[in-house]
Amino acid sequence: MIDPKRWGVEPGYHDAMGAWREPGDEVVGEVLDAMGAQSGVDPYDGVPVLAVRLDHQLPPVAPGVLTLEDGATVRVDGQLPADLPLGYHQLHPDSDAAPFPLIASPGRCPDAGAPRWGWAAQLYATRSRASWGIGDLADLRRLARWSSGLGAGITLINPLHAAPPLTHQQPSPYFASSRCFANPLYLRVEDIAAGSTDGIDELAAAGRALNAERRIDRDRVWALKSAALEGVFARFGGDPDFDRFCHERGSALLGYATWSALAEIHGVPWQEWPAELRRPDSAAVQAFSSSGEGPRRIRYHQWLQWHLDRQLAAAGAEGGLMQDLAIGVDAGGADAWVYQDTFADGMRVGAPPDEFNTLGQDWGLPPWDPWKLRDAGYRPFIETVRAGLRHAGGLRFDHVMGLFRLYWIPEDRSAAQGTYVRYPYWDLLNILALEAQRAGAFVVGEDLGTVEDHVRAELAERDVLSYRLLWFEPGPPTTWPRQALGAVTTHDLPTVAGVWSGSDLDAQRRLELSPNEEGSEAMRAKLADATGSGDATPVEDVVDGAYRLLAEAPCAVVTATLDDALAVEERPNMPGTTTAWPNWSLALPSPIEDLETAPLALRIAEHLRRRSVAPPGG
Repeated sequence: MIDPKRWGVEPGYHDAMGAWREPGDEVVGEVLDAMGAQSGVDPYDGVPVLAVRLDHQLPPVAPGVLTLEDGATVRVDGQLPADLPLGYHQLHPDSDAAPFPLIASPGRCPDAGAPRWGWAAQLYATRSRASWGIGDLADLRRLARWSSGLGAGITLINPLHAAPPLTHQQPSPYFASSRCFANPLYLRVEDIAAGSTDGIDELAAAGRALNAERRIDRDRVWALKSAALEGVFARFGGDPDFDRFCHERGSALLGYATWSALAEIHGVPWQEWPAELRRPDSAAVQAFSSSGEGPRRIRYHQWLQWHLDRQLAAAGAEGGLMQDLAIGVDAGGADAWVYQDTFADGMRVGAPPDEFNTLGQDWGLPPWDPWKLRDAGYRPFIETVRAGLRHAGGLRFDHVMGLFRLYWIPEDRSAAQGTYVRYPYWDLLNILALEAQRAGAFVVGEDLGTVEDHVRAELAERDVLSYRLLWFEPGPPTTWPRQALGAVTTHDLPTVAGVWSGSDLDAQRRLELSPNEEGSEAMRAKLADATGSGDATPVEDVVDGAYRLLAEAPCAVVTATLDDALAVEERPNMPGTTTAWPNWSLALPSPIEDLETAPLALRIAEHLRRRSVAPPGG
């Protein structure tokens, strides 16, 4: 008899409304099958990993030799050394037991420091007049420089995760091919081709012409940028910095680039490739990587990532870049191919029904199997977190509750027919703290939705900031905690203009999304009461009032969306839709050049700047 809880599978759960839900034995059985659970097998019999906090008393260990991350060795006789350095070490027991990873973590993430504020931007939407139809990393650099001049200390952006290098470009930044690498759509081509623009002038003109349409045509952008980048790469003769980058990113970059080169030939998902190419360690993949056109195409994708890294570093140098790490990846994408042995087949990640998503949510993402991830020494998780912190002073961890448990939905079942699976949060949080410490970055955990009480307590103890939203908090911003990021809204929720005009609720009705009518009306009433607005109050004044309130929050960090700064009515993403709403595809109605002088944006910035200079109670 298999004990589901021994495998971390929950037979039931309390939903966001407090009601107890049981998925049934069939659903639990399907989840266990996906894990490969068998009667008489203990999941703890796999490869052990010991993650310790250096700010806690160190646990006893078996006698043996500890190989430190830098290659030095230390003899341990039942007790770890008091001066154990941070890092990823290896313990070789004297017994016949196999060596196992020992992760030494600071336990806590870096403090966010003095109160700060910043813009929350959907980078793809934040175009300049020089953009090729989509916001890029040069636009981010300009946005960060402007923000810094206004007194902002951060710029929060959507995930920049890589999509497949194919004709059809995935619009959602939260449905990534790889979270370890970035999307070449965000490259500013002219910065790569500087001094050698022959052949791209016509492509650049066609790209800039796309700015005339508010709806972003990623497929057209990709076609133009690909043509230009291929031409520049053809003239690339090598660079020592490129070689260093490839060495630094190592096997993770090689695996991603190899998948990208194969995807150009065989498309996606990789599960439909010829059988001999479906594993990265196969002889056929090795042959592709070492002969014919394979090496050149692999080098091309490494080269793209090198330039993305350089342009991201330049943007980050303007100060306070805050990256966003999505909760999962596309089952048919690069990470799921490279790290395929750590994922659970036949399962998708989502969220159970709640008051704002009454049908539940199916995000279409495969979950990591917690036991297989541990057996891999957590390397895929380490690479993912490390990439999210690259050139950043802060990290937004999407759906941070996923470090504790994730809602698994078996294929061919509805979003309401899933259950939760537990994860080794102690190990994962220790890794997150270690990587954040090395990056010198604070961490914000997006903890909106169904959250267990102990989760927020554990995150707070780890110095991971919580989320507080004007739409959801019962009290005014003055009552919010310091250890949080405060905001009015997020990309999945209505803008202030959308709430005030009623257009957001109208859109949900039109799309037949079973909206929470009462909750939406209460949201508008709360906005009116909090800002002292009446039906005739102009939307710009309501937005101004909302951010005047937000400025009173004692939170370590507060953010204002560029959508609100331009009084945009449409939210960036409408959960529960695919093609019925232009998800992740609406540019801001004004380019950065006009945003920089927009009166409402400057009013918001002035409200929030004052809190950083003289925080409430200071």
